[in-house]
Amino acid sequence: MTQHTAKRHLDYPELTMFQMIERIAKEYPKEAAYEFYNRKTSYLSFVEQIEQAARAFTAHGIGYNDVVTICLPNIPQTLICFYALNRIGAIANMVHPLSATKEIVFYLNISKSKMILTADLFYEKVDCAVQEAENPVTIIVARMQDELTPLLAAAFTFRKGRPFLKYPDSDRGITWKHFLKKGRASLQLPVPVFDKEKTAVILYSGGTSGLPKGICLTDLNFNACAMQARESMGTEFFPGLKMLSCMPCFHGFGLGINIHTVLIHGAECILMPTFTNESYAEMLAKKKPNFIAGVPTIFEALLHVKNLNNVDLSFLMGMFCGGDSLSVELKKKVDAFLKEHNATIQVREGYGLTECVTASCLTPKDDYRPGSIGLPFPDTDYCIVRPGTEDEVLRGEEGEIILTGPSLMLGYLDNPEETARTLRTLSDGRTWLYTGDLGKMDRDGFVYYSQRMKRMIITNGYNVYPGQLENVIDSCEEVAYSCVIGIKDARRGQRVKAYVVLRDGIEGDDTCRQHIMEQLKLHIAKYALPREIEFRKELPKTLVGKVAFRQLEEEVNAQLSEEKPHASEQ
Repeated sequence: MTQHTAKRHLDYPELTMFQMIERIAKEYPKEAAYEFYNRKTSYLSFVEQIEQAARAFTAHGIGYNDVVTICLPNIPQTLICFYALNRIGAIANMVHPLSATKEIVFYLNISKSKMILTADLFYEKVDCAVQEAENPVTIIVARMQDELTPLLAAAFTFRKGRPFLKYPDSDRGITWKHFLKKGRASLQLPVPVFDKEKTAVILYSGGTSGLPKGICLTDLNFNACAMQARESMGTEFFPGLKMLSCMPCFHGFGLGINIHTVLIHGAECILMPTFTNESYAEMLAKKKPNFIAGVPTIFEALLHVKNLNNVDLSFLMGMFCGGDSLSVELKKKVDAFLKEHNATIQVREGYGLTECVTASCLTPKDDYRPGSIGLPFPDTDYCIVRPGTEDEVLRGEEGEIILTGPSLMLGYLDNPEETARTLRTLSDGRTWLYTGDLGKMDRDGFVYYSQRMKRMIITNGYNVYPGQLENVIDSCEEVAYSCVIGIKDARRGQRVKAYVVLRDGIEGDDTCRQHIMEQLKLHIAKYALPREIEFRKELPKTLVGKVAFRQLEEEVNAQLSEEKPHASEQ
């Protein structure tokens, strides 16, 4: 594989994730590790909290390679337990707290979890899941007010927390405070063991089709990704700087970039357990973080929040977009927004998969090429091949993106067949990750993402890439965002449909629809044009904020299956 060879090399210490944090704490003990609603915790205190929780886990029988599920939003207990489990060589199984009961049952069973940590707000649902689980599971119940200032804690309990104070209400659960009390100071903790072949974290694929896949990741995966990200940012990253950490910890982007990358470099995480456009804007204006990272829908929303109209954003040193494709038009709008608010940066797009923790490619600081997702991280090689093969395509030609480097997962949990399809050892002796994404590479090694192969629409034998149509639609001044899908069609195989969310105050009438079609006809071949444009107030989102195109596909195709076969137009 010769298409791109990484020119930069980093030395990755043989340390666990906890040891990376511990090293920073020894160097910068008084610097803030995280802030939670105006309450700051220093690195020294953070490590003490981790050690206390590690002793508590040990006292409750959790040891090396045991699995504990963390089902929490971005609150201090999430971070404490994540690193505490790593401290004793246990495995953190990260799941979304808004997961349905049956989903939690699945996560508990596939991971063979012995404990689950959740918030009192979600206790009833988690307790139901635990009762259905195949093996006994103890519930640790955390309360958000335990980590708030006394005044805020009282206000939160009065407004939201009082109904949940009765939990846990069975012998399956214990409170966070009671859990910690078992962690005696005299209890001896094991020496941390670094093993690059040992699972440290289980994250899950989006689960847009079929059952979610557990992705087994190591200490090296996370540490390498964090160090590579810092190097690729090309920006100073040191104690005293702050990241607004709103992306959830159950997701590689949130855990790998918003949290671990920040902490192992001595910067500060500003934790956000919940997200609304207004709360994000308020935190941005009030806390003045130096770095923000999120999905495109977050940044698109910022453009329309009135609270930011006159806010000076010159404090921003980095703005990173991932988790979904950033259209050229949205980037233009966000960059213009930044400039209008005195920021000297541009939004930079990253690309990656949870199978390599998160990002593995990033647009350079001062070299943007329209449509490019940038250059691979240090020690990470990209290659473009004919889909499913080892055969490289020519520069500029489209094919499947494959990559290799130190952040590649060990494999899928208890799924050797899918692992073998995704991770392949090629003729160069290295293991490569087959991403299932289409893209190309230019002569300078810049990578261009086209589309997920499985999302590609085939109509009348022609390939149609939804992202191309969405980019044109999103460029229309009336449009907030859009989603293009393929609908089953008896004659064509599939036909193209566009869902469009308009800006506030814009009416979705035939005139608006005609204008969008006129723009599409200027940029898109006739065979790829949508046969239908449907206006909606909003579109469904996945748990990480992406537009859930699979849900739209399932919805419309289910409707068609109940109707007579569609008679396509000529």
